[in-house]
Amino acid sequence: MAHEDAKSEPTDRLIDEMIEAQRARLASIARRIQPDLTMEDLLQPHDHPRIAASPEFNFEDGILAGYLAVRAALRANR
Repeated sequence: MAHEDAKSEPTDRLIDEMIEAQRARLASIARRIQPDLTMEDLLQPHDHPRIAASPEFNFEDGILAGYLAVRAALRANR
């Protein structure tokens, strides 16, 4: 089992980096659309109609959801 954990650490770091980069990308897109949004506001983007109506934001949010799903699946598989 220790051998598996050693192999998964680089993968965990990579996925975490991808998630953080995608969150930053989403924040940038959201602030371009509605500059007064906070990171907390992005937890409920559909509470903000201008953000919810943005195809670009929704596309990138879907990518984040995919990354989060991959991380959950990898953790559940251990």
